[in-house]
Amino acid sequence: MNERPHLRGMRRWVVKIGTALLTNDGQGLDRQAIGVWVDQMARLRVAGVEQVLVSSGSIAEGMRRLGWKTRPIRIYELQAAAAVGQMGLIQVYESCFQRHGMHTAQILLTHEDFADRSRYLNARNTLSTLLDLGVVPVINENDTVSTAELRLGDNDTLAGLVANLIQADLLVLLTDQGGFYTKDPRHDPKATLISEARAGDPALEPLAGSGGAYGRGGMRTKLQAATLAARSGTTTLIASGRTEQVLQRIAAGEGIGTLLAPGQAPWTARKRWLAGQVRVRGRLLLDDGAVRMLRVSGKSLLGVGVRGVEGNFVRGDIVACIAPDNREIARGLVNYNAEEVRKIMGQPSERIVALLGYMDKPELIHRDNLVLMTD
Repeated sequence: MNERPHLRGMRRWVVKIGTALLTNDGQGLDRQAIGVWVDQMARLRVAGVEQVLVSSGSIAEGMRRLGWKTRPIRIYELQAAAAVGQMGLIQVYESCFQRHGMHTAQILLTHEDFADRSRYLNARNTLSTLLDLGVVPVINENDTVSTAELRLGDNDTLAGLVANLIQADLLVLLTDQGGFYTKDPRHDPKATLISEARAGDPALEPLAGSGGAYGRGGMRTKLQAATLAARSGTTTLIASGRTEQVLQRIAAGEGIGTLLAPGQAPWTARKRWLAGQVRVRGRLLLDDGAVRMLRVSGKSLLGVGVRGVEGNFVRGDIVACIAPDNREIARGLVNYNAEEVRKIMGQPSERIVALLGYMDKPELIHRDNLVLMTD
C-alpha cells in the first residue's frame, strides 16, 4: 500500500546509519549488513536519487581493533579509537560501493566547519560538485582532532546540519528501532509507533529516551536532527535499518518508520546557517521590551534592551538572545565584543560614543544578521 506517495519524488537524500547497526551492537563492523545498505543505495542512485551518507561507527570499530571491551572516557583514548576505526570504516564503504562501479569520497567535518561562513560555503560547494559527479560522499565527525566536538557532538545532529547544507529533500535516520515510539519498546511492550508527526513538536520531547552503550545519540538527538533539517524544508524519516529493503520501501512510499514533516516554509540559506550553529560564543539576556521588538516588530537588537551578558565573545561572533524566562528566542552576529556590550547594555544607541569613544553600529545585532529560533 502506497501510504506516502510524496516520498517518491524526493531526489536528494541524506542517509545516516547509527553505530548499533553498523557494528552489530558493538561487535565490530558488520560488513554483510553494510553491503546490504550499499546495495540499496546503489539501486536508488540508478533510479536518480542523489545520496550523502553520514556514518557512525569509527570509535566502536577502533575499540574492537584495539581489543577494548568498554568505551573509554578519556578524550585522547576516544580520539585514538576513532583514528584506528576510521580506517576500517572507509575501507568497507569503498569496497562495497566499488562493486557497483560507484566512487566514494571521505569527508570529515566538525561543527567549526558549519560555524565559519566561508568554510560552510566551501563544504556546500564541494558536496554539490561530488553529487553532480555521481560520487557518494561518506561523512563522519572528525573525532580524531576535535576535542570539543567529540564531547558534545553526535552524528544525528551532523546529519541534520548536512541536510541543511545541501538542501536535501529527505533525511533518513536508520537505527536499531522501528521508529519513534510513545515509550521505549525495548522495555515497555505497550509502546506504540508514532507513524507521523511534525518536526519540532515539543510534545515529542518527553517521549524520547537516551542512547545505547556504543552510540552517542538516541531518539532525543534524532528529534533535534529533524528540527534542524526542517529549516531547509527537509522531511525526516526514522526507521529500522534491519527492515528488509528499508530504503527501497521508503522510496516507494510505504508507511514504515516515523515520518517527521517540516511544519514551516524553508528558511533562507543565511538563516539556516545562523540557526544551525550548535555552539554560540555568548548570551545576551534581554528584557521584555527587547523580546517584543524582536518577535513582534522584527527590529534589530539595541543595547537598551539588554540586561545582562554572559561569555567572552568578540565582534562578529554568534551569540544567543535569551528572554526573561530563559528561553533562547534568537541568535545572530554581534557588532561589539563582550566587554563593550557590558558597557553599553541598558543604554540608548546615542550614548555609545560617550561610553566607548566610538560607534561601529547603532545596533548590537542588525536584523539582517539575526534569526528568530521559532521562525
